Amino acid sequence: MPFQWLGQQPYQPMWQQLQNRAADVAAGREGEIIWSCEHEPVYTTGRRAVDNRQQDELPAPLIHTDRGGETTFHGTGQLMLYPIIRLKARGISPKRYVHLLEQSVIDLLADIDINAERICGLPGVWVNGEKIAAIGLRIQNGIAYHGMALNVDVKSEWFDPINPCGTGRKSTNIANYLLQWPEMDTLGSRWSEHLQRLLSRN
Repeated sequence: MPFQWLGQQPYQPMWQQLQNRAADVAAGREGEIIWSCEHEPVYTTGRRAVDNRQQDELPAPLIHTDRGGETTFHGTGQLMLYPIIRLKARGISPKRYVHLLEQSVIDLLADIDINAERICGLPGVWVNGEKIAAIGLRIQNGIAYHGMALNVDVKSEWFDPINPCGTGRKSTNIANYLLQWPEMDTLGSRWSEHLQRLLSRN
C-alpha cells in the first residue's frame, strides 16, 4: 500500500482530499493509501458535535467534521496518520480496526523506548495515564478514512481550552519522554509500516 508524506497541510483541504479519495476507493477508481502530515492549528469536532470546550473562545478555528469522536486539537508538532482502507473487503470490523490503529502507535512508540498502552473504555493510546494519541474515524461504503493523531512536541497550551476527547485526563507528548526523536516524515513512514504489518496479519 503506498505511503505519502504531505508535510504541513491546512485542515479543510486535507479533509476534502480524504473524502474524495475515499469515494474513489469505494468506486474502484483508486487504491488504498496512507497519508501522513502535520496541520496548521485547528480544533475539530465530530459528527455528534459534542462541545467539550472549557472556554468560549478558542485560539484557533473550530471545524465540524464527518468523523467520529469529540473536539480535539490538531497543529504543528502533532503527527497525523490518514489511512484510506477497504475495511469490508479486508473483512475487518470497525472495532478490530480501532484496535489495529491503537496497536500501531503502541508498536511505534516501543521502537523509541516509550511504553504506551490502552486504557479500557477510553479510545486512543496512553502513557502513564495521559493521552498521547487520539483516534477519529469515518466509515462509509465499507471504506475507512480519517485516522489518528500522535502528539510529538505539540505545545500543551493548545489543549487547555478543551477537555480532550471528553476524558478529563491530560495530554502528553513524545517530547516529555525523549530529548531526541526521529523527524516527522520518518515517524510517519515507520508508523505506516507498523500499521501495514498489522493489517497483513489480520
